Amino acid sequence: MAQDSLQISALYACYARVSAFIRGRSASRDDADDILQEVVSKLMQVEQPVENVSAWLFRAARNEMTDRSRKKRELPLPGSDDEGTFVEDEIAETLFGVPQTPEDEYLKTLLWEELEDALTELPAAQREVFEQTELLGYSYQDLAAESGTSVQALLSRKHKAVLFLRTRLRNLYDELTAQG
Repeated sequence: MAQDSLQISALYACYARVSAFIRGRSASRDDADDILQEVVSKLMQVEQPVENVSAWLFRAARNEMTDRSRKKRELPLPGSDDEGTFVEDEIAETLFGVPQTPEDEYLKTLLWEELEDALTELPAAQREVFEQTELLGYSYQDLAAESGTSVQALLSRKHKAVLFLRTRLRNLYDELTAQG
């Protein structure tokens, strides 16, 4: 019973971040809400204690989105079937999760500082679409309606932003993985 309470507290602490993560990758808010509900339901059905609820939720969300994509006979999410998914999940957990140790806290601070520095180097339009979809949880459809920019233009801007950020943050990634 105490473990259930701990899991619910952990769920509450990361709910908004997981929700934003899902909304940024979903075609509509209704789809995102359905995925989030399914993931939370699965968490509540887990019989053994989940040590890191935030990481579990991010992984379960990605798996649910991939499963739904396959069922609709669409292409899978970018990176969903390759080794990079695990790195992506780990980085998302570090950025959005609750630090467990002083080292985790330091790493989280370092990653946020480096990401913020890299984001300032992007053209304003690319930075905006990246921040809105990845950090604030906007769907492309919502952002397009709000900004008056086509979804295709937003996708193109974000793609360019992601390519730049991967290149810009590669040295930090290499340093961190060499130490791990």
